[in-house]
Amino acid sequence: MELVVTAKIRLLPTEAQHLQLVETMQAMKQALNFASKVAYEHHLLSSFKKLQVLVYRDLRELFGLKSQMACNVCTIVAGVYASMKSNGERTLAVFKKPKLQYSYNRDYSFTKDGQMSIGTLNKRIKMPFLTKGQERYFDGSWEFGTGTLVYKKGKFYLHVAAKKVIHPPSVYQHVVGVDMGMRFLVTAVDSRNRHLFIKGNPIQSVKARYVRLRKELQQRNTKSAKRKLKKIAGQENRFMTNVNHCVSKALVQFAGKHSLLVLEDLTDINDTVCVRKKDRYVRFTWAFAQLRSFIEYKARLHDSHVLAVPPAYTSQQCPTCGFTHKNNRKKQIHTFICGACGYTSNDDRVGALNLRQKGIEYHHGVTAQA
Repeated sequence: MELVVTAKIRLLPTEAQHLQLVETMQAMKQALNFASKVAYEHHLLSSFKKLQVLVYRDLRELFGLKSQMACNVCTIVAGVYASMKSNGERTLAVFKKPKLQYSYNRDYSFTKDGQMSIGTLNKRIKMPFLTKGQERYFDGSWEFGTGTLVYKKGKFYLHVAAKKVIHPPSVYQHVVGVDMGMRFLVTAVDSRNRHLFIKGNPIQSVKARYVRLRKELQQRNTKSAKRKLKKIAGQENRFMTNVNHCVSKALVQFAGKHSLLVLEDLTDINDTVCVRKKDRYVRFTWAFAQLRSFIEYKARLHDSHVLAVPPAYTSQQCPTCGFTHKNNRKKQIHTFICGACGYTSNDDRVGALNLRQKGIEYHHGVTAQA
């Protein structure tokens, strides 16, 4: 299984090198908008080769781009218009921020003396860099790909794609059942009977505040209100992404290495679940798919594996006697009470216990085949 992640490297240029990088990014922004205009005038041209024929020479002469940079401009612009076409958009793509991509060993590389060699408009420059928190990607087992230069708050970063082939273990040390929801973002129980509860109430409060603010701005219906709406949409998305990063990190650390994490397959959950009207916005904007993807790739980094199973009856089945009935779960009081044996527990915990059992059965089946 191939794992692809983004390693974020902090560059440490001198003042002169800082100016060279800024100049290169400005030229790249102008070149992107130039190529975008040409592509738009030629009916949203999304073919890299055709666009390259039209603009390559101009990119070199007008903006001073090196050969590979000019090719990267064509790749970026053609990709943007291909995406817009698939979404039914037919507008001019405007690049407000420069997007400077580098190819490994062509535009950027790591030198033997531990520095970064990176291309600019004039020449390649060498500078030291920091890999704080990213050291694992430089142990020699990762393969580097495209890098993207990012300028943020006066500092330069290179976001590098790193990939590695990871083989999941045939035998897992622990099996962890993971129930995901809104009241508890994650409820997990492992094969050692350890528990993890991550509450969702604080997150719901933040999302409720965004709902109120969005409603107020929509009622105003002014240009400034529309700009504000766009701004808070980005804020909310970044907030949820950060939450999912934190939750997935906590879960994977709780599980430990060589673990099998068993999740409900919630792919079509929004099409099948019924939600009260006042809870619909919070429920349907909950990024379950993103959380699952974060758990999956972070689990692989810890030599663990994620197994997605059908969610049917995981909250209705008694983990002790197996009796299954919808009345076992008392949603109003978030409690599970078995109608057959009387077993009582938190309903989310019961879901995690049943998922753990499915993982144990799966693991026994795999080891038996081996």
